[in-house]
Amino acid sequence: MSATTATAYRSGNETDRIDRNRRQIRIWLGFVLFTLFVLVLVGGATRLTESGLSITEWNPIHGAIPPLSEKDWQEEFDLYKRIPQYEQINKGMTIEAFKTIFWWEWAHRLIARSIGFVFAVPLAFFWLTGRIEKKMRWPLVGLLALGGFQGFIGWWMVSSGLADRVSVSQYRLATHLTIACLIFTGTMWLMRALAPHSDDPAPAASSRRMAGIIACMAIFQIYLGALVAGLDAGLSYNTWPLMDGAVVPGGLFVQQPWWINLFENPKTVQFVHRVGAYVLFTLVLVNLIVSLRAAPQTTHARRSLVLFALVCLQATLGILTLVWQVPLGWALAHQAGALIVLGFAVAHWRGFYGEMERP
Repeated sequence: MSATTATAYRSGNETDRIDRNRRQIRIWLGFVLFTLFVLVLVGGATRLTESGLSITEWNPIHGAIPPLSEKDWQEEFDLYKRIPQYEQINKGMTIEAFKTIFWWEWAHRLIARSIGFVFAVPLAFFWLTGRIEKKMRWPLVGLLALGGFQGFIGWWMVSSGLADRVSVSQYRLATHLTIACLIFTGTMWLMRALAPHSDDPAPAASSRRMAGIIACMAIFQIYLGALVAGLDAGLSYNTWPLMDGAVVPGGLFVQQPWWINLFENPKTVQFVHRVGAYVLFTLVLVNLIVSLRAAPQTTHARRSLVLFALVCLQATLGILTLVWQVPLGWALAHQAGALIVLGFAVAHWRGFYGEMERP
């Protein structure tokens, strides 16, 4: 074998090794994304069923074990009876009814704990066996650290409803969900960076920037949705396209100072969430038109079309959830749709940067 042939052979083997490693890491990150998706949906169900305050203590280790006897169940129930939610809303609840809300919150916390292992153990394995490229290492460590911080934020959120309120603070709920979406976004970005990319040029000079704006707007819209959920703002003004009989309803800024309405007035919060949906829809529509006019045969244009279809479906789910007064199944479908739109928007944005440079 000549020196040139041997060099080419080694180069081919190295390329195969990198491709194999990247494929394994993509599969792992894909499973992390799925687990995060399930976690957010269970968290949404926990909020919608008013179950989030059923576990009143934060025990990261011991708390993974549910009550195993009637005595244990009674102890948990007695702890719940001490908080305002029980006294003001659920007074007289049976222990069987308590078990229902307890299991929702326990499942949410169990999945959250599981994600730590799903992320950390493979990360350590891939790192120690040399499968993770240097450029990927610290971003992955950063995501792991953000996940640990999210656990603290989750308890910070729950604790807001244990003393003076009957539900958690909408500010803390929105923070908790937004951080979850940032972890979801980061995971999608890294997974997409390791995937093969099309060589098609961007349809327009502004395409990459527009894709980034759409992804950021999707996160912001989810934040607004969390404020709506935290205030139960979706349970009122259940008409569309008019709200309270008008395109722009009155009474949006009745509280002082005026800006507090954006966070604490259910009517204003719901209206802003509606406006956010219109803005996101418009951005995605403009992006689609520009892409189809400039380069209709490119993979970027096809992704723009899929993204537009997803946003249309999500808007439909949102409208149905509102006019039917937030039934659990439709509300969860709307939340799932938000994550799917976000994930695809991030993947679309990352597609303009090309595959991560090989070592």
